[in-house]
Amino acid sequence: MNNKPIGIFDSGVGGLSVWKEIVKTLPNESIIYYADSANCPYGPKTVETVQELSLRIVNFLLEQDCKIIIIACNTATAAAIKMLRSKFNIPFVGLEPAIKPAAENTKTGKIGILATEGTLKGNHYKKTSHEYANGLDIYTQIGEGLVDIVENDNIDSDSALELLKSYVEPMLKNDVDNLVLGCTHYPFLCDTIKKIEGADKINFINPAPAVAIQTKRVISGLECDNKSPYYKFYSNSDISTLKKIYSKITPSELNTEFIVVD
Repeated sequence: MNNKPIGIFDSGVGGLSVWKEIVKTLPNESIIYYADSANCPYGPKTVETVQELSLRIVNFLLEQDCKIIIIACNTATAAAIKMLRSKFNIPFVGLEPAIKPAAENTKTGKIGILATEGTLKGNHYKKTSHEYANGLDIYTQIGEGLVDIVENDNIDSDSALELLKSYVEPMLKNDVDNLVLGCTHYPFLCDTIKKIEGADKINFINPAPAVAIQTKRVISGLECDNKSPYYKFYSNSDISTLKKIYSKITPSELNTEFIVVD
């Protein structure tokens, strides 16, 4: 048994969609989460900048004695996971656009990818789309502004709905039936997307459950036997949205601490 915590990081609060699945799949594990909200969003940033930010966060999580690190950010995975694996002797689990399940489940042969600019430019996207979606029609959309909507807790606003309409309605007109959520912030927008006429027929593909399963597989033999796991959330910016989303997705009282860092 290894009672060291699992480390998770994201550009902000979006990685809570992954955190939720990790807690469900590995309920005895303690988790340390780092939200880099001061530098959010990552999508428009250069590869070099995202690598630098990721490296800084990983060093912080290693100081907290994490045994594995989950990159709960598609953009950071695309830009930095290869570099991080070359520098550190610790397991990393990242995200990639969940094109395979979308391709397997589509009935129209048309799938949508809603993702950040950094994700759509990354090799992970190019590789998975080539490998699993050959012969299918893929409609991609950069979700500019969506991360900020979640970070600023404007999910239920009229402006959020209008922006999402501009992104999703063209896909609906093209008969897209599976929508890949290519950013960990986007699952928190699903209820708003469902308000768009016709969107109730879309199957949302959220990669977070698969990340939790992969994490369980990677740490096999290093599982924690802690009956009272703890959860620490660090942020280098305002922590109110992090707390609010946490309270929405957490069904019971947990041993939780929120900490603001420089």
